[in-house]
Amino acid sequence: MFSIGEFSKVSGLSVKALRFYHEKGVLVPARVEGVTGYRFYDWENVEQARVVVMLRGLEFSIEEIKGILKECEGEGDLLERLEKRKSAVKAKIKSQRDVLAALDQVINFEKASLKMKAEGLHEIEERVVDGMLVGGVRMKGRYEEMGKVFGKLGRGLNRHIGGNAMCLYYDGVYKEEGADFEPIFPVKKAVKVEGIDVRELYGGRAICLKHVGPYDKIGDVYGYLFEYAKEKGYEVVLPTREVYLKGPGMIFKGNPEKYVTEVQMLIA
Repeated sequence: MFSIGEFSKVSGLSVKALRFYHEKGVLVPARVEGVTGYRFYDWENVEQARVVVMLRGLEFSIEEIKGILKECEGEGDLLERLEKRKSAVKAKIKSQRDVLAALDQVINFEKASLKMKAEGLHEIEERVVDGMLVGGVRMKGRYEEMGKVFGKLGRGLNRHIGGNAMCLYYDGVYKEEGADFEPIFPVKKAVKVEGIDVRELYGGRAICLKHVGPYDKIGDVYGYLFEYAKEKGYEVVLPTREVYLKGPGMIFKGNPEKYVTEVQMLIA
């Protein structure tokens, strides 16, 4: 038998820790003297202490360690518990990486937003948007389906494309399904391409604001424009327009933090 002081030296646990583990029922001495309360430990306690030290180093809770020491009958049982903890840790790491990536995205967006404010890019511009000849495909679906349509337009219009990709949004609200929108390209001349509507897109007086960053963060720009229109007493005329001044290419997506989109709202 070892006294608590001797066992402290053998196990590598302080006397304070040994008393704590005893109180919690994690590492119970082989014998406790009734009168003095002195604790005495044996070689089985040495093995238990080794497991406790290892599991605490792996961030198991006191209750988890208590359960393992009570339920595990051999090395195989302990190995199974360790495998489960490994899987849980891997899942947690993946979750934390996802959170870290999301934080990076938010931080980069906020930095870009502050830079835009400093450079005056949050200043809303009122100007006349000229009418233009465009080729487009009006559709109802999910916004993420837009990329495929731009691919179709690029192949169909090809050398006749005369400007940046655009999209017209006919709904006055955001929709997850069944959204009414029309990806378009300005074209140099009227051409006939099957499945593509080539026509004159009317112009007019508009309020415009640029957004720098990924498309899923463009909501604030709409907020600024709607607020501005209300302050000025303007009525927003649908469809609203997005002009993709800098965005993903046909092959390489590029850095979404550097995408530049101008939102245009015709007003009456």
